[in-house]
Amino acid sequence: MLNPSTSLSFLWLVLLSLAIYYGTATVRKGKTPYLRPIAGLNAIEEAVGRATEMGKPVHYTPGLAAVDSENAPETLAALDILGYVATLCANLDCELIVTNINPVTHSISTEIVRQAFRAAGAEDRFKPDTVRFLSSAQFAYASQAMGIMHREHIAANMMIGRFGSEALHLAEAASQIGAIQVAGTTNMYQLCFFVATCDYTLLGDEMFAGGAYVSREPHRIGSIIGQDLGKKACIGLIVIGAVLATFGQKFLTDFLSKYGQ
Repeated sequence: MLNPSTSLSFLWLVLLSLAIYYGTATVRKGKTPYLRPIAGLNAIEEAVGRATEMGKPVHYTPGLAAVDSENAPETLAALDILGYVATLCANLDCELIVTNINPVTHSISTEIVRQAFRAAGAEDRFKPDTVRFLSSAQFAYASQAMGIMHREHIAANMMIGRFGSEALHLAEAASQIGAIQVAGTTNMYQLCFFVATCDYTLLGDEMFAGGAYVSREPHRIGSIIGQDLGKKACIGLIVIGAVLATFGQKFLTDFLSKYGQ
C-alpha cells in the first residue's frame, strides 16, 4: 500500500514516464518538434573549425564531479557533448586534448573519444595522451590544465560539467591566449564567471538538453519533450495555486502538502 505522503510523487513519476514515452513515439513517427537554437552548442562546430584552420588543439574538460556523485547528471551531460566534440575533431582532423580530475570519468572519456575516432575511421589519430588524467586534487588539476593550455597553444577551450572555484582560473588562462571558449554548468556560483569570461555559455537545462540537441536521436528528443510537458504542468499548478491563494482558497496547497511530500 502506498504511503499517502508520497502517493502523489509516485503518480507524478508515472505521468512523467508516460510523457517521455509519448514524446519518443512521436519523434520515431517522423514528427520531430522544433528545437530552439542553443547558441553555445551551435558554437562548438565553429570553435572546432577555427582550431582546425589554425592548426591548434581543442581542449575539453568534463569538470570535477564523478559519475557516481550527486552531481553525476552534469558529468553525464558533459560526456554526451564530449562524444559530439570528439566526432567533429576526428572528421576535421583536429587535435583534441581532454583533461580529467576523476579516474572513473577519465576511463569513460577515453572510451568515448576512442569510439568517436574509430567511427570516423580515424582511430590511428587517437593518441595515448589525447585523454589525460592530471590529478585528483582540485587546484593541482587546475594548474596542470592551465599549463597545458599555454604549452599546447590551444585555439578552443570547452568546459562543460560541474565546476568549482577553479572555473575562473581555467577560463582566464584560455582567455589570455585568445582561445574561443564554450562553457556550461548548473553551479550558480560559477556560472556568472563563465558568462563574464567565455564567448558562449550553456545555462542550466541547456547543458542537459545538449546530448539530444546535437545527436537528434529519437529517444533523447522524446525525453526532452516529456520533461517539457512536466515543466508546463508544474507551471500550470503554480499559476492555479497562486490564483486560488489570492482568493483565500488553500485547497490545492493543502492537497499537495498532504500527498506530495
